[in-house]
Amino acid sequence: MAHPKRRHSRARGRKRRTNWKIDVPTVVACKSCGQKKLQHFICPNCGFYREMEMIEVDD
Repeated sequence: MAHPKRRHSRARGRKRRTNWKIDVPTVVACKSCGQKKLQHFICPNCGFYREMEMIEVDD
């Protein structure tokens, strides 16, 4: 494994890390019930995904 010949400064390392960000998850309204849910996930309120019932949810 390669080893650096010289030490990198704090500024250089921090410049590289400026793009390490946490993205906020996309929240959308369910087309069946209107509740907010994560995009590309089954709705925990009604159990629908893409207007098809995937799971039965007990109320």
